[in-house]
Amino acid sequence: MTQAGQGEARLGGHILADALVAQGVTHAFCVPGESYLDLLDGLYARRNRIELVTCRFEAGAVHMAEAHGKLTGKPGVAIVTRGPGACHAAIGVHVAFQDSTPLVLLIGQIPFEETDRESFQEVDYRKMFAPLAKWVTQIDDAARIPELMAHAFDVATSGRPGPVVVAISEEMQRKMVTVPDIGPAEVAPAYPSPAAMERMMALLAGAKRPLAVLGGGGAWTAQGRADIRDFLLANDLPVAVSFRRQGLFDNTSPNYVGDLGVGADAALVARAKQCDLFLAIGTRLGEPISQGYTLFDMAGGTPIVHVYPDQAEIGRVYRPALGITSDLAAFAAAAKATQPVANPAWTGWRAELRMAREAQAKAGSYEGPLNLAVALQELEKALPPDTIYTTDAGNFATWPTRFMHLTEGQDFLGPTNGAMGYSVPAAIGAKITYPQRTVISFVGDGGFLMTGQEIATAFHHSVNPIILVFNNGMYGTIRMHQERHYPGRVSATQLTNPDFAKFIESFGGHGEVVEATDQLVPAVKRAIASGKPAIVEVRTNPEQVTNRSTIEQLREQARKAATAPAQA
Repeated sequence: MTQAGQGEARLGGHILADALVAQGVTHAFCVPGESYLDLLDGLYARRNRIELVTCRFEAGAVHMAEAHGKLTGKPGVAIVTRGPGACHAAIGVHVAFQDSTPLVLLIGQIPFEETDRESFQEVDYRKMFAPLAKWVTQIDDAARIPELMAHAFDVATSGRPGPVVVAISEEMQRKMVTVPDIGPAEVAPAYPSPAAMERMMALLAGAKRPLAVLGGGGAWTAQGRADIRDFLLANDLPVAVSFRRQGLFDNTSPNYVGDLGVGADAALVARAKQCDLFLAIGTRLGEPISQGYTLFDMAGGTPIVHVYPDQAEIGRVYRPALGITSDLAAFAAAAKATQPVANPAWTGWRAELRMAREAQAKAGSYEGPLNLAVALQELEKALPPDTIYTTDAGNFATWPTRFMHLTEGQDFLGPTNGAMGYSVPAAIGAKITYPQRTVISFVGDGGFLMTGQEIATAFHHSVNPIILVFNNGMYGTIRMHQERHYPGRVSATQLTNPDFAKFIESFGGHGEVVEATDQLVPAVKRAIASGKPAIVEVRTNPEQVTNRSTIEQLREQARKAATAPAQA
């Protein structure tokens, strides 16, 4: 669709701002730079259409934009300056790439007449971002801004969603040209063929131990999530979610059997290997879900139905019995319309998987005054039904995914590429996107001090996420691996931390410290009631390095493994 263009000449920077408006952008997350002053001026002129969020670090800005994209299904927009700014932003682009999140990153660039002189802060972004983005381009001609920006948004949302990087040269933004704006194209989604749906249902009818796994994050619409839920429940299928996708299915449902990703329950992994039909819906069959490519044989011994919006991903690792290239919402609607399998043979199998999930989610006993499993399960009962959770990477993150139960209407945002420093800016981006919803961030002490300064952005833009900092004084995941491979030889994993509660109080926020089980819920309630950005520092037992093992247990396991060959 081509919008009526202005009949007068405009600066390139203003045309860029109008291009964002034309694509329906409501928020842009930035760290300002002199390389895009004219775009900033254009955004000032359109400040009633686009909220410009001023961030403190480029990685934080892109994480905020990525969270916005995950929640809305529309491309999040981040804007950074050239050279160091672009390099800082790269981690967020990698998150969007591996998470399949629609994102458009604009990077100010040197004057194009200075190209290849190693000018001040010069970087060839086509080379730099080639392996991290779906498409990388540079706009040197102001007359092509509407065309290239429209295409950038098309690429970010088509097929497998992902990031697009657009460099904008400095002098181009100051050129005066007359050109019409271009809005989004109306594109019908890809629907699954009736023959494919019939074949899928035939495979399902012949199964005795099927397992469905949902993935896809921001590629799902609300209607699509409702439709796929109805299909899965109508067929009484056991349903798992892929890595950090807990929000895709009601965890309290008797059909929910857990998460199949990093730190998955061994009982679920064992049963996944026993299944006789694997329905992979909206997820790549990558390293986390496949347990390091050990779940199935790659020749297709276990029948797999792989549903994905990008045909290039189907069969990339595992050869499916049936691949279905389809928009996920379109597939869900078609699946819901199918006749459910009569008298399915897997009711007992589904119940067995659910019992295993309930067993692993049962809070056990842990040494010390804080039983984090019990505290988190009490917390889930106290939070609103539309809560948004964000999580960082780290061992602490396995506690909420193991012990908490998200319900329908809640969202869970986490980096499937394992990026530390994601959760705090993602929580701020989520709160800016949906100010009325409660947003809870889970982050470790290591991850918080990577991007925790972005809490200043929350104050600057008057939003109040609640940050739970799990403090054990170490890089816990690396310490776990260290103890497994080099027990007792602690190197580079110990941390020195500030008083996190006082840190946020210095901004004028709400800070609390939790050291016992019964303190967490009251502390979070007070934090929410304060109406301020808040940090609840949860001081955990450093000896309890995972939710299944202590450091001493890991050392003992390593010692036994080391002596086993000699004993044999």
